[in-house]
Amino acid sequence: MAILLERGIHCMRKKIMKVLVMVLGNALLAYGFAVFAIPANIIVGGATGVGLIIEKVLGIDYALCVFILNMVMLWLGYVCLGKAFALGTILSSFLFPMFLAFFENMTVFQNVTNDLLLSCVYAGVFSGLGLGLVFRQGFSTGGLDVPPLIFHRYYHVNLGVAINLLDSLVLLGQIFFFSFESILYGLLTAFISSYVINQISILGQKKMEVLVISKQYEKIAQAIDDRIDRGCTFVNITTGYMKKNSQAIMCVVDKTESIRLQELVLDLDKEAFMIAHEVHSVHGRGFTLPNLDLDNSQDNF
Repeated sequence: MAILLERGIHCMRKKIMKVLVMVLGNALLAYGFAVFAIPANIIVGGATGVGLIIEKVLGIDYALCVFILNMVMLWLGYVCLGKAFALGTILSSFLFPMFLAFFENMTVFQNVTNDLLLSCVYAGVFSGLGLGLVFRQGFSTGGLDVPPLIFHRYYHVNLGVAINLLDSLVLLGQIFFFSFESILYGLLTAFISSYVINQISILGQKKMEVLVISKQYEKIAQAIDDRIDRGCTFVNITTGYMKKNSQAIMCVVDKTESIRLQELVLDLDKEAFMIAHEVHSVHGRGFTLPNLDLDNSQDNF
């Protein structure tokens, strides 16, 4: 019963945190648009860019085009990415314009800079931060964010690259209606935004996987558990030179813990052989799940 309650509380906290991060992401996205992109008249991609192209070519009001496109993308997201994604996207569609209106009406955020290049850079940074946080929670802000997310989910396409490519195509489609210089500034903003999205997607997920080969592997594994509170896995190995069967220790730790781990191992065995490399995604106990209470749990690992 206690384990079920713990899992329920952990799940509820996780859902609340996802919503809060999504709200923050929409706020940052709106800030980038309201303070930098809109005052500088930076050309944008996405659904808005497609709507502008259709308006220029067919004479249909771009706002109507954007609305229809958003509805189509929302349905596509619901079918391909699930109900939770669609609900989060609907919430974003309300949060973004609300934050946009808030920042536009705050005099303290007006006339931050008149430099077009600075506006492009910071519009890209803040839109990338906002979109990255929203995407990381499994949601979107709607529009043309949805196709890249689908390709990322099913075909493992780099999310930032996919968004940048799609935005670039939309921006290039506007070359007949705006100056070439304006298109270049828009491409710069899109490139910066996609780069920041990629960095946000792996933020906090970088861990160190450490492999330790030592005759004192049992003592080292116990010390890692006692002093660093990390679990270990024993890996069967055969040494290349002596041809002896033994066991190595595999352990995943935070970057800040890797130095402590190295010092701990060398204290117990100065001849220990260690290999460490960076990993970008770790799932399981101690990372994405709460630590296991061995005294009260019946689970076997």
